[in-house]
Amino acid sequence: MFELAPEFIRDSVLVTKLKLCQVRLQNDQRFPWLVLIPEVNEVTEVHQLSQQQQNQLIQESCLVSSTLKALTQSTKINVANLGNVVAQLHWHVVARFEDDEAWPGPIWGVGSAVPYPDQKRAEFIDSFVKALNSAQ
Repeated sequence: MFELAPEFIRDSVLVTKLKLCQVRLQNDQRFPWLVLIPEVNEVTEVHQLSQQQQNQLIQESCLVSSTLKALTQSTKINVANLGNVVAQLHWHVVARFEDDEAWPGPIWGVGSAVPYPDQKRAEFIDSFVKALNSAQ
């Protein structure tokens, strides 16, 4: 059974599941920020995935990125794989805007998270899932 790192349980909410990955919304309304987490235990690096899983991760990353871009009309989509704080393999997919508080730098370490109000979070998730389903 897949085990999700406790930091993801604490800081994000499940949006949907794809063939390989959970798609989660980071609870910080300053940035439309999704996290793709392959449901493979004890994997911390992309090269630890099988070739098929690596290909699937790329496909899912492209699908989530293009859907987020279309939904938010962002200036740029940032995709990052760090893993220094939470080792479990995950990819950040973040919609960026020229007027966001971290632009043009990275979002990490800038200000404090601003949690989504419940209704705004639910509306974002609903809109994203509808757009994702239309894109598939």
